[in-house]
Amino acid sequence: MASIKIVRRKNKERKDGTAPLALRLSKNYKTNYFFTGQYILEKDWDCENGKVKRTHPNHKKINNFLMKKIIEANDISFEVNNKISSKELKKKIVGLNNQKSFFELAANRIENKFKKGTYSVAKSELSILHNLDEYLSSKTALPKEVIISGINKRRKERISRAKRNGYSYEDGINYFKNNTKLEFQDIDQSFINKYKVFCSAYLLQKTRTITNQLIFIRTIFNIAIKDNLIDNTIYPFANEKERIRIKSSNHKIGLTKKEIEKIEQLNFPKLSSIWHTRNVWLIAFYFAGIRISDVVRLKWSDFKNDRLYYIMNKNEKPLSLKIPEKAKSILNKYKKHSKENNGYVFPFLQKVKEHNTEDMFRKTRNATKLFNKYLKRIAVQCDIKKNLSNHIARHSFGNIAGDSIHPLMLQKLYRHSDLKTTLNYQANFIHRDADEALDSVINF
Repeated sequence: MASIKIVRRKNKERKDGTAPLALRLSKNYKTNYFFTGQYILEKDWDCENGKVKRTHPNHKKINNFLMKKIIEANDISFEVNNKISSKELKKKIVGLNNQKSFFELAANRIENKFKKGTYSVAKSELSILHNLDEYLSSKTALPKEVIISGINKRRKERISRAKRNGYSYEDGINYFKNNTKLEFQDIDQSFINKYKVFCSAYLLQKTRTITNQLIFIRTIFNIAIKDNLIDNTIYPFANEKERIRIKSSNHKIGLTKKEIEKIEQLNFPKLSSIWHTRNVWLIAFYFAGIRISDVVRLKWSDFKNDRLYYIMNKNEKPLSLKIPEKAKSILNKYKKHSKENNGYVFPFLQKVKEHNTEDMFRKTRNATKLFNKYLKRIAVQCDIKKNLSNHIARHSFGNIAGDSIHPLMLQKLYRHSDLKTTLNYQANFIHRDADEALDSVINF
């Protein structure tokens, strides 16, 4: 029979000296805790009898509340004839008290991200919930190809409905708010191991993508523990359980001066999509690898006295840079279109709803998708074998800068908060010492 008792979790003591009261469920040498939401000072707690002392002004009300919890737990325990574990008993009590599921808590976090306007983060986190939902619904007895095909079909349907305004981010959030498929207690080390296999085999994800999902799951657990919604004994990332290791990413490879010159010399029909793509990419490179999404949002008002003054969208850091002559040449081609582009340098946001951050995000994202499509064509025309993408403009600047620019100046140009980040980033492009060391041994 399960042992049920109210205890004060001293190890959870807060700065004010109070600690949470929890329902301790013990059976077969296994223990689970259910927090009651009550916090008590040690001097007000009768440890032996498991109740609040008379020294507390609300001792009667709290003790009545605690007694009710014990009765509820015992009733459930007798109802199932003690045939379930303490973990399963806790799940039933949790259900009785309407504790949030993993999906519901995660959906609330994503909803807050949307409200704050951090759509890119919210979108990626919502995708993780869809991946978890696919895992829970998957029938691994089916052939692998059938499962993958089904996943891709459902994903395409969501995207198609979204384009027709038949499915919004709010729809996705509301779906998971009401989804009780996944409880925190379900996510143990076995669950995580199986989910990693699912992500690799059926979602065809690489190691870093899978790691990002585990980081998100860990974040939701940390929120739940901090808010005393769950006990840290079920935390699947503690001690020797699942340990998240962020492996260094693949080598960052930038273009060489000759490759960039090839891009500069290309001729395209004026105002065509590929013409805009080449110009946007070069502007990103000329301004020390400014992010493409920030280039799209540049306004003529950001340029004053032959300088660019802009605030990086990712971390809201301000920066002022001289306008290089090559950048001026491109910008001059767009000046006469300022009015029709609604004050933006480039035409991709000319119809954006100015104060609608979600509309801004969507139109910026659509533009960057278009660029990646045409950059592949530009790479073919220039016979560039590297993966020419939006972000490679930043890598190209780092590659050409090498070790010729002082790290502190590069830190400023890259808008990095920490010099260590700059040093680690630039290490991808500095090979001279290693090359000289190799030559000293080989060329004898």
